[in-house]
Parts: sequence; C-alpha cells; structure tokens
Amino acid sequence: MTNSNFDLKKEVLGIVLKRTQERIDMIESALETAQDSSNDDTKSSAGDKYETSREMIQQDINRYQKQLLEANKDLQQLNSIATAGDDRPEFVRLGSLVQTDTGLYLIATSIGALTIRDNNIFVISPVSPIGQLLIGKEIGDSFTFNKTTQQITAIC
Repeated sequence: MTNSNFDLKKEVLGIVLKRTQERIDMIESALETAQDSSNDDTKSSAGDKYETSREMIQQDINRYQKQLLEANKDLQQLNSIATAGDDRPEFVRLGSLVQTDTGLYLIATSIGALTIRDNNIFVISPVSPIGQLLIGKEIGDSFTFNKTTQQITAIC
C-alpha cells in the first residue's frame, strides 16, 4: 500500500474517533437527562403510576449505561489502533485498512460506509460477518461475501 493509503487510514481513524466521541457525548447527555428525571419524579397519589414511571426511567438508565460502556470500549480500541505504529502487516487484523479489487475496509468498529477523498470505505467490526471473513487473510487471498468474490490487493 502506498503512503497515501496510510494517510487515508489515519484520516478515516480520525473521523471514526470523532464519531465515537460524539456518540459517547450523546449517550452521556441522555443518561444525565434520565437520571434527572428519576430524581425529579415525585411520588403522586397514584402509587402504581409512580412505580411504573420510575421503573421505565430505570430501564432507560440501564440501557444508556450499557450503551456508554460499549461506546467507551470502542473508543479505547480505536485509540489503541490510532497509536499503533505504521507497520506493514502481513495479514488482516484489528486496525487494518484492507484494499480489495472491489473496495476498502477498515477493521475497527461498526460505523458503516464513509466517503473520503472519493474513496468509499466500509468501517466494520472484526466480529461482523465480513470482518470475520477478512481477519487472518493475506494479500492475494480471496473471500466470498454476499455471493461476490473479492481478492485482497493490499493491507495497511
């Protein structure tokens, strides 16, 4: 892969890091709002209604806490990728930018498709179906996904 592909990888990682941090900020805001609602909820004369409301708020808080935990794991993983050296890996692994004869994939976290400098890049998790197919492959290896066979032409 060329130096421009290393630059592209750094640019993609920067965008993915930014989006992940924005996701964390949104979850933290929603969690704070839910916690405020829980604290502000006063017991009314309709006891069952109060208990149901408190339970629904608690479920929201639990859901946001789980989302925040996962988003922070993603951020930590992305930071470790971003600080790793610019070596030339022989096989696809977490953090690899993989070029095939039909597309580009960054193995990091599930973000989806990004377009950067006229390149469509699919940012995928290593545990996604296509991520599982790519992990461990080498330049020249082929894989089939959705009835389409692709050959790996470069790894960065």
